[in-house]
Amino acid sequence: MDHTVKIANLSGRLVIVEGQTAYDVAKASDGRFGPEPQSAYADWAAFASWAAGADLGEGQPFAAEDLGAPVPEPGQIFAIGLNYRDHAAEAGLAVPDGVPPTFTKFKNCLSGPVSTVTLPAGGQVDWEVELVVVIGKAARNVAAADAWEHVAGLTAGQDLSERVTQSAGPAPQFSLGKSFEGFGPTGPYVVTPDELADRDAIALSCAIDGETMQDGNTSNLVFSVPVLIEKLSAVLPLDAGDIIFTGTPAGVGLGRTPKRFLADGEVLTSKIDGIGELRQTFVAQK
Repeated sequence: MDHTVKIANLSGRLVIVEGQTAYDVAKASDGRFGPEPQSAYADWAAFASWAAGADLGEGQPFAAEDLGAPVPEPGQIFAIGLNYRDHAAEAGLAVPDGVPPTFTKFKNCLSGPVSTVTLPAGGQVDWEVELVVVIGKAARNVAAADAWEHVAGLTAGQDLSERVTQSAGPAPQFSLGKSFEGFGPTGPYVVTPDELADRDAIALSCAIDGETMQDGNTSNLVFSVPVLIEKLSAVLPLDAGDIIFTGTPAGVGLGRTPKRFLADGEVLTSKIDGIGELRQTFVAQK
């Protein structure tokens, strides 16, 4: 039977999700594929082929709170700055040309889709909803025209950013300021591009306590997903299981007048059409 290929990390085990039911991959495949969520990307073509038509057996209901990061151990995390023109404008910076501004988030900041995040004392924590690309096949010098062949799937992400740390010192500390514990919520699922109505035009948004802060569409990316893969793979190899935070549209706190940052007790909800929702609750550091 045919299934959607939507995978998740349920309590540390790789599962296929259909509706509100999860199917344990290791059990359904009789051990052909392992239980570790990251293992799906090591031989993505074989896994996706099996998952699309497998008899999955008996599933179990699950809660979003039980889901972890769907790509918990990426070898590399790429994050792209100023990749929407309206965001570059609110930052007062030029739209990038030629090379996408690139930094990293350290993997220990990654979390699942529902989490509680501690606000660093004295910090200014900002939100940045982003489409996240998961690499499914090694890419080196890949042309944009062929880039989607190297994508396993897409997920939702928040590039949470502590602006004080990010701007401290003689040079920007982007990677450090964006890597506090819990500052990389992702999920809830990795969805294959063919499951989306238009993989190149995906709506994304976020809200604080129900008030919309960002509302964008990936059709407005300066560097599209294929072009990002082309540009990055021209510099260094991308490996299966790597992830790319593709950038955020306008509406971040730093770009507002007056500036606005996350506060104790606020709930940030981020949505990407066809993929799902993230929900972060923020608490003050004690």
